[in-house]
Amino acid sequence: MSEKRLGRQTPVKSRILPYTASLGAEATELYERSKRNALEWQQRLIEDIMAVNDEGLWVHMKFGYSIPRRNGKSEVVIMRCIWGLTRGERVFYTAHRTATSRSVWLKIIDILTKAGFVEDTDFKTYKKIGDEQIIWLGEGGGLINFRTRSSKGGLGEGYDLLVIDEAQEYTGDQESALKYTVTDSKNPQTIMLGTSPTAVSSGTVFVKYRKRVLTGVEYDAGWAEWSVPELTDAHDPELWYETNPSLGTVLTERTIRSELGDDQVDDNIQRLGLWIAYSQKSAISRKEWLSFAVDEMPELRKPNELYFGIKYSKKTENVSLSVAVKTADGRVFIEALDCRSIRDGNAWIISFLNAPHAVSAVIDGAGNQGILEAEMKDAEVECRAVLPRVSDIIEANTLFEKRLFEGMIVHRAQPSLVQAASNCEHRAIGSSGGFGYNSILDGADVSLLESAALAHWLCAGKKEQAPQEITY
Repeated sequence: MSEKRLGRQTPVKSRILPYTASLGAEATELYERSKRNALEWQQRLIEDIMAVNDEGLWVHMKFGYSIPRRNGKSEVVIMRCIWGLTRGERVFYTAHRTATSRSVWLKIIDILTKAGFVEDTDFKTYKKIGDEQIIWLGEGGGLINFRTRSSKGGLGEGYDLLVIDEAQEYTGDQESALKYTVTDSKNPQTIMLGTSPTAVSSGTVFVKYRKRVLTGVEYDAGWAEWSVPELTDAHDPELWYETNPSLGTVLTERTIRSELGDDQVDDNIQRLGLWIAYSQKSAISRKEWLSFAVDEMPELRKPNELYFGIKYSKKTENVSLSVAVKTADGRVFIEALDCRSIRDGNAWIISFLNAPHAVSAVIDGAGNQGILEAEMKDAEVECRAVLPRVSDIIEANTLFEKRLFEGMIVHRAQPSLVQAASNCEHRAIGSSGGFGYNSILDGADVSLLESAALAHWLCAGKKEQAPQEITY
């Protein structure tokens, strides 16, 4: 009988400081008294988190880890909290949502009970929603406070262990309120755990911490993650096993297969742990946009295949047109062609689409796609029409920013496109964390930027086969 396949038990990417001793085995043993079995990867991770130096101090004063959803990431920090509770530590467990902190509170009570400890004899609980507490009645008198995070929560209180659950939502003002809660401890530790952020995640601390640790800037700190390095095929089972350590135990291939949809970006983030290489919350700044401008037209790849993006605005009565073309060095050059009132008709758009080397055009805008499509057919335009789904729009925007910040997109700093790009913000679209754009200027039209993102999407070759294609 063949051995059951398991997900990867060691992080894909990590930075663990050297150590020779750890208290992790003690935490695992205490946890397993409840008849629960810590998985191999959980045991390995708690060993790293609870590593100690020759003086008995935590090697990692800060530790962060990121794992795709439903792998049991909270079990690791629960082991750490229970150990701290029974050893006299003051623990502050925070989460973004009240339901999360309360769920962990209930789970720890259940584990303590099944481990043989008796409520009101060994420990006492307080049940105020959003502010639960467990107090150890035995030697040491440890406690765990459970609280939903805010910009004021924790001020004036002192703890030995600070836990930041759902760390992808951990904001700068919350960090300012919480980071000093452990400074008076003789042996403080902060643990952040979560998933890779989506485009609408509000937190910035987790992203910055990860970067600082992996680049060696953050001292006395550790990091571990299960992830893919770039946007890839989320339906590939080999990648499931690479990025989901609990696959084969608490997760099954069938479960993962059933949850995947058409949104490749969201599936990559949620199931494969993809970290998008840009600030999830911030809009593109003027300085950032101009840093990718070129003074002269770059040399283009031969043949000069042209890809167009057409965006009918939802906020104004305008339609924008942009073009993208591959450069000889493998980048994509984008250019805004025009933004006109819908009342001007589509003849001007069709004239561009009739240009030599025009390959395809993606058209976004319910109610107007069909009209332009029919007019292209009547004009016998050879340029292929691509009608995107919501998931395609999400992928186009995500890919656009990722490639932009990787330096793979260039432009000529057209004033209209500079204004649109440097005065935009993300808006949520779809139901899975995708984003589009809004303008932060009253009355301004961001459709020019959106059309450029669509043109780039086609040119980058990520979606040559669209769900609906009509050739004339």
